Amino acid sequence: MLGALMDRVTPWVGRLIAINAVVLLLQQTLFPSPVLQDLVTFDPALALSRPWTFLTYIFVHGGLLHLLGNSIALFVFGPSVEERLGSRTFILYYLGCGVGAALVSLLFWFVAPGFIYPFIGASGAVLGVAFAFAKFNPDAELFIFPLPMPIKARTLIMIIAAFDVVGALLANDGVAHVAHLGGLLCAWFYFTVVGSGSPYEPPHIAPRRPRVPVSAPAARSDGMERRAERQPERTAVPERDLVAEEQAEMDRLLDKISAKGIGALTQHERQFLEAVAERRRQGN
Repeated sequence: MLGALMDRVTPWVGRLIAINAVVLLLQQTLFPSPVLQDLVTFDPALALSRPWTFLTYIFVHGGLLHLLGNSIALFVFGPSVEERLGSRTFILYYLGCGVGAALVSLLFWFVAPGFIYPFIGASGAVLGVAFAFAKFNPDAELFIFPLPMPIKARTLIMIIAAFDVVGALLANDGVAHVAHLGGLLCAWFYFTVVGSGSPYEPPHIAPRRPRVPVSAPAARSDGMERRAERQPERTAVPERDLVAEEQAEMDRLLDKISAKGIGALTQHERQFLEAVAERRRQGN
């Protein structure tokens, strides 16, 4: 069971979960001073004088439950998104949503300072990942406690956004609702500008034409051997076997996954695998 869960974790999802856990452990053991936590907390009133907090707050959590909530959400939504975007794009997207959540909070603070308080946690970045998951898998059904029935991913994102809008306007519960909305807004902006990517279209493989055997020259009817006329020699051009080339590329990519993990694949290579798998499913 544990092995299956570990196999599901992609490179950056595993690293982020581990980094967040180590930071919380250090917070509660070697560096429990509130002064140190204050230095890495995002405070809109001090953000411009502490620019590092636009990034550091993402890796700091207020306790074990806070960490578990974000880690579980990252574990559920992250691997699918990292496989689709690629590891390098995924980590940049994750950090971008986190920094963007802080920027949105800062802009909102300029308009309404009383609604924004200092905050920590990866929720803005994680909600950006959840948005990407819903973008790629809108009809995926998820079981969310305590709901008794599954809910589609896109519906879940709309409910979360509505909840945070209400929370930002009416609630004073200590939750960074504006930062949550900022993470979702940055995710929406990313997919609006960059798009979700066009599916890979493999080259059309034409059916192979049967080879027609060449018959030997017929003998003359008078019994005399016919002298063949010398013809200029033709250099045979080998026919490309596209099916074999595709299978060879599949074998290469599978070997790469076995040696380095799926995170080592480029986006083009992942699109190639998805396209071949889909075409073979349709052909069955």
